Amino acid sequence: MLTDAQCRNAVCPPDKKQARFADAGGMYLQVSPAGSKRWFLKYRVDGKEKQLAMGSYPDVSLTAARKARDAAKLKKAAGTDPIQARKIEKLQANTPAANTFQVTALEWFDKNQTRWSSHYAIREKRNLEKDLFPYFATRKISDIQAIEVLAAIRKVEDRGALDVAHRVLTTAGAVWRYAVATARTPRDITADLKGALTPHHGKHFAAITDPLKLGALIRVIRGYQGGPIVRTALQLAPMLFQRPGELRGMAWAELDLDAALWTIPAMRMKRKLDGKQNGQPHIVPLPTQAVELLRALNPLTGRGVLVFPGERSHDRPISDNTLRAALLTLGYGPTIQSVHGFRATARTILAEVLEFDPLTIEAQLAHSVKDANGRAYNRTTYMKQRASMMQQWADYLDKLAKGADVIQFKAA
Repeated sequence: MLTDAQCRNAVCPPDKKQARFADAGGMYLQVSPAGSKRWFLKYRVDGKEKQLAMGSYPDVSLTAARKARDAAKLKKAAGTDPIQARKIEKLQANTPAANTFQVTALEWFDKNQTRWSSHYAIREKRNLEKDLFPYFATRKISDIQAIEVLAAIRKVEDRGALDVAHRVLTTAGAVWRYAVATARTPRDITADLKGALTPHHGKHFAAITDPLKLGALIRVIRGYQGGPIVRTALQLAPMLFQRPGELRGMAWAELDLDAALWTIPAMRMKRKLDGKQNGQPHIVPLPTQAVELLRALNPLTGRGVLVFPGERSHDRPISDNTLRAALLTLGYGPTIQSVHGFRATARTILAEVLEFDPLTIEAQLAHSVKDANGRAYNRTTYMKQRASMMQQWADYLDKLAKGADVIQFKAA
């Protein structure tokens, strides 16, 4: 074993690149011809020899080097490679000092929001600000316990928002996994909450699928005594069966009434951010009835950008609540027929009564349908078939509204 005197007097012969002076337990002092002296620990992992640098002498004394050696050997005995442990310690030292839940969550949010749609980003931010920050904002994330997170999310359940509660847990889980990745906490505690929340079974949008009942609804819609903007939107909702937000946000620039086409930009479609930025627009063939309704509305709103501008601001469309309220005044509440439910109404009757090809229907609904090889069909295909289907669908709605004999569901 070495002594302090030997360490002080150790030199490297001029004809050698380095000289090693062994201590014990694999530790040695390495001396260069220039006189620098460094401590190393030699050990093996899976049969491969490694050297752990432990500092320079005399900054690290013989006693301190032996303590570092013993600590490294304890890590190795516990199954941890001392060099790998050193790398992790350096990474941890370089992580931001602020490790509260709020700082961690906002850092996670900032790193991910560029790949999210604006709607999704708003929802994630709301989950944080409304349901998590009030309880954990200034807490060190590694100190927060799973039972505390569960208690916070139970408060969301208590207000009857079961679906929101599950989304808040998903948001919390993403933050904790980011905290694990950035060495702020050792594990994702939200994994312990799997199955702890009240199960949420998503409800389908209310939709009338009986042709006779649909005919009655079409009649009362056409007799709506409200303004022409809302009346036109109500009539187009079952006829075109696009998503409510896409219908309400219809712009005159998106319409080619001579060609009977409505081109919805990708950014307005319900897609992930990449699909919004790089995807194709969704083209909706317009039946003659829709073209007539839009031409009749043009003198009223055609000088503006939006087809269905709101009363308070012409720069914003009518709200979804406006159409819901209109249906309600007609006697069709949200448990009977929703605006979004017109999609299910059309899908069901077109397939089961009028017997149109499901692929044509799904293309009209702007659903991504995959073939046998898992490739998504282009949403702009089936245009000829969809144009024919949309005209027949509008004609069928006219027949229903008139109370004419209609095709009924076939008996099973």
